[in-house]
Amino acid sequence: MLNNNEKIALKKYAHSTNILKFNVGKGTIDKNVLDMLSNALTKHELIKVSFLKAALADKNKDEMVLDLSSSLHADIVQIIGNTAILYKKNPKLPNSILIK
Repeated sequence: MLNNNEKIALKKYAHSTNILKFNVGKGTIDKNVLDMLSNALTKHELIKVSFLKAALADKNKDEMVLDLSSSLHADIVQIIGNTAILYKKNPKLPNSILIK
C-alpha cells in the first residue's frame, strides 16, 4: 500500500513523462487483457488504463479499477475521470522508479 507522499511522487512522475496507456473497451477484462497489463507493469511499473464509455455501460468504473488492481496486485495511484494510474514495484528492473 502506498502512502500519500509516494502517491504524490508517482503522480508527478506519471504526468511529467510519457507512460504506457491502455484502453479498455466494450469487451470484458479477460485473462488476455490481464496478462498484457501484468507484463506492462512488470516492464514499466507505472501504467495508465483508460476505460472507454462502452466499457462503463455495464459496470461501475470504481469497481472495475478495484477488480483490476486486485487481480494485478497493483496499487491505485490516482483515478482521473475514466483513467486510472496503476503502480507495481519491480525491484529487478534496472531503471526502477525511485519514490522519495
